[in-house]
Amino acid sequence: MRIAVLGGGPGGLYFAYLWKKRHPAAVVDLFEQNPAGATWGFGVVFSDQALEFLRADDSGTVDAIAPHMESWRNITLNLRGESVEIDGVGFSAIGRLELLKLLQARAEGAGVNARYGTAIQSLDQLAGYDLVVAADGLNSLVRRGFEGDFGFSVSYSSNKFAWYGTSKTFPTLSQTFVATEYGTFNAHHYRYAPDMSTFLVECDRATWQAYNFAEKSVDESRCICEQIFAATLDGHTLVSNRSVWRNFPWVWNEHWWHRNMVLIGDALHTAHFSIGSGTRLAIEDAIALAKALDAESKLSDGLARYQAERQPIVKKLVTAARTSANWYESFPAHMKLGLLDFAHSYITRSGRIDDGRLRVMAPQFMARYEATRDMGDRR
Repeated sequence: MRIAVLGGGPGGLYFAYLWKKRHPAAVVDLFEQNPAGATWGFGVVFSDQALEFLRADDSGTVDAIAPHMESWRNITLNLRGESVEIDGVGFSAIGRLELLKLLQARAEGAGVNARYGTAIQSLDQLAGYDLVVAADGLNSLVRRGFEGDFGFSVSYSSNKFAWYGTSKTFPTLSQTFVATEYGTFNAHHYRYAPDMSTFLVECDRATWQAYNFAEKSVDESRCICEQIFAATLDGHTLVSNRSVWRNFPWVWNEHWWHRNMVLIGDALHTAHFSIGSGTRLAIEDAIALAKALDAESKLSDGLARYQAERQPIVKKLVTAARTSANWYESFPAHMKLGLLDFAHSYITRSGRIDDGRLRVMAPQFMARYEATRDMGDRR
């Protein structure tokens, strides 16, 4: 089989690696428009559950990645100068560029023909391939060419966000909520290397307009965010990498394949950053696609199997992500709660975690929460 993979992000690289490793005689060509050492963003996060899912399918890749990851067991919430930790929520993070380098090495070691700095301008350039895997992100060339056939739709969250980095490191995945005279902000921050952290700043549209961010340059916006989160950054600066203000895009496709073309990752679907990274979902798509194709002798049957088995799982995740995003769109109202009520509202926001599950996974937090609730003196 001759396969063209469009997009050299984690999903595209991982599928190319998996298929070539399992089928050495296959021709797998990967096309990425950017140079091998280029990326945007900073760190990406994996839950412990996501890593175990990957380990079950490919322990070698997890073993290659794990030494480069930063890990923690708690989430820390900061509100009005107070902090609370929610225990038992395990995550690990790695720099996006570091992850790409590791996956590039594994793909090329397996025999994938990776063509970096190569932009595909027309699908006519891919004539002759048995399968085209579109891992080319939000602006997918493949999907744009057949939006009606894929049943493509997109909508946007109302909140604005900008993705920065900082040399300030944090002991856990943390969220800091700040009220200013012009509105409220939230920062999602976590370390992804011993000397670097992701620092994603979010605000509602009214606050974004009050600060007139639409008229501000990237550097001016960065400086304002540094001032707002000065206490959190503790003298460190924010680092930009295409750190423009954006609205989160909700991408969905009813049909996951058309002819010999199939979508994975952000080309196919998006899930809000508040429940986990698109990187994790893209890698899981790659695993599901490879397994489905292996299970069927006919290509169309394999592609149909991929959608049938994977789509219900992704729908469930996207539903939880939308519920989580709704909580963030009203986070200024939640900030009026007492600290522990706020933390409980936060950790149960997606609807996937109830009090019973919390007592098992976060016994220290729940003991504190329920004790203060019983006393009627929750802060």
